[in-house]
Amino acid sequence: MFVHRSILVLLFVVLGTLNLPATAKTPSDSVGILLMDKDVQIDATQAVNDMYNFKFEKAERQFRWLAQDYPDHPLPYFLLGLSQWWRMAPNIDDGRYDGAFMQYIDQSLDLAHKMYDKNPENVEASFFLAAGYGFKGRLLAERKSWRKAASAGKNALKYLENSTNKSDLSPEFLFGDALYNYYSVWIPDNYPILKPLLVFFKKGDKELGIKQLQEVAGNAFYTRTEAQSFLMRILAIEEQELMRAMQVSQYLAETFPDNSYFHRFYARLLYTTGKHWQAEKESLRIIEKIDSGKVGYGPVTGRYAGFFLGQIYTHKGKFDEAEKYYQRAVTFAEQSEDLESGYYLFSLIGLGDIAYQTGDPKGAKDYYKKVKKDAKRSHPAHDRAKDRLKGIRG
Repeated sequence: MFVHRSILVLLFVVLGTLNLPATAKTPSDSVGILLMDKDVQIDATQAVNDMYNFKFEKAERQFRWLAQDYPDHPLPYFLLGLSQWWRMAPNIDDGRYDGAFMQYIDQSLDLAHKMYDKNPENVEASFFLAAGYGFKGRLLAERKSWRKAASAGKNALKYLENSTNKSDLSPEFLFGDALYNYYSVWIPDNYPILKPLLVFFKKGDKELGIKQLQEVAGNAFYTRTEAQSFLMRILAIEEQELMRAMQVSQYLAETFPDNSYFHRFYARLLYTTGKHWQAEKESLRIIEKIDSGKVGYGPVTGRYAGFFLGQIYTHKGKFDEAEKYYQRAVTFAEQSEDLESGYYLFSLIGLGDIAYQTGDPKGAKDYYKKVKKDAKRSHPAHDRAKDRLKGIRG
């Protein structure tokens, strides 16, 4: 079962802290709220789209112009921090962008604190304090800085408490409620050890959470693509509703064709649902973009594509092509230093199977032994390699 680590470890950060403040949406409430300023949204549209399409430098230039126009507002710096987050998304273990991410989020938090100190009822101040500390906690959790992550989550919850018992949510502010409603039920159902953490929280509603995510995905501006991304993951992984997930994934992959995270997720769903000719096409496009040095396309994404192509060509009986791409998957995994990945281990098994079928039992044994060496004993690849070795005589 594939679950985002920060969701499991920092329940409060990912669920509570992204539960963006609920605010009564009346004409007087919305006046002066930059998040709801249509002119700013129009100006930011291309930059936000560029960010999700991995045109980071172009997007960040526009965000900096926004910072010049609104130097005392946390929004531009939060967007600059979010841009760094998406630079990390294809390989969350890559720490190259940590410093810039923390710098921008801290700038956003500093400005939000000043807004809050002037007026504790300022809904935007609570929004950015909660969201800023939430994203900060997510990264700290990924970096296994548990105490700092917990502190960030505690800070986020503090500011959320100032904006409870509101109603008539705008789509922008509904995103966090959607995540809370879904995961506050799903996590304790699947991980009972975490149930005590939820004792003092209101009970969520999974179906309502999905409906709310759909509303945000269709109607929000700043949180639209984030909601679509979560909806895609929830439908595909937690709910196993692969065809519904495919619709969202295809939309994201086609709307942001240079976003490697969306691209590989789409290829994965195509492969999983048996649409192998389409999975082959998208996986080859991924490899081509890696080879051309496309931003965001690297070894983590490559090992997905290499494995899918190895499997597809094996089933077609094209062993030379299968061997080529299995080997690329192995090389990509070695480059990213992830020798526990299933894509890596099962690519080695695929190479062993090809070697055995083409008359090279010694080569096959070498691959299977490598799997046994690199895989944990509890990993299914370990048992597979063990069984394969038993079947080879001599």
